[in-house]
Amino acid sequence: MNDLQAHLLVVDDDERIRGLLQKFLMRNGFLVTIARDAAQARRLLAGLDFDLIVLDVMMPGETGIQLTRDLRAKLAVPILLLTAKGETVNRIEGLEAGADDYLVKPFEPKELLLRINAILRRVPAARPAEAGPKVLHLGGVRYDMERGELWRGAESVRLTATEAQLMRLLAAQPGEPVSRERLVGDLGSGDEDGGDKAQERAVDVQITRLRRKIEADPRQPRYLQTVRGAGYMLQPD
Repeated sequence: MNDLQAHLLVVDDDERIRGLLQKFLMRNGFLVTIARDAAQARRLLAGLDFDLIVLDVMMPGETGIQLTRDLRAKLAVPILLLTAKGETVNRIEGLEAGADDYLVKPFEPKELLLRINAILRRVPAARPAEAGPKVLHLGGVRYDMERGELWRGAESVRLTATEAQLMRLLAAQPGEPVSRERLVGDLGSGDEDGGDKAQERAVDVQITRLRRKIEADPRQPRYLQTVRGAGYMLQPD
């Protein structure tokens, strides 16, 4: 199913779940490495590169939320959280920590597969719009539309898979607002059971995270603006 055989790291303290997920994902064309807790995951991440991490939230010791928050400070690898907590507040906590998506237990393995593939499709650099500039200048930051990369001077600014997709959507029509509904649909944010409000809140979280990487003062955004009643807009120099 996956031509490039993406390498996944599955982290779960339940040995049965680890084994089942490993077998299922391998049957569907992935390379899969497993870890029983955050400490083992850290050791593996120190020596291997992964295309995506499937991470259980409730683990003894360091939780999945804590590990996500720490990894996100230095890695852009996509993270999909598995959580037994279905409340919106817990899902938002995961997104605020830096996760790209979440799935509430119990879940159908096929849904996990669909979520993983959806995230991985967002990882490659998106094609730029047919017309318009190749590079957008946002103050001290520039966005390379062809490569899907954000730069501050000579330093690359790490983007998660979801942030990269969000930038692509907004950069495709600079100076024009993109509705939250469209962003929800294109990003596949939230869980259907959470309702429209929860999904829109998830997009808001992603916007807030992206502003921290773009704006000099995220609380007074100049380049990633909220357009009341219309959505969000990227307004380059």
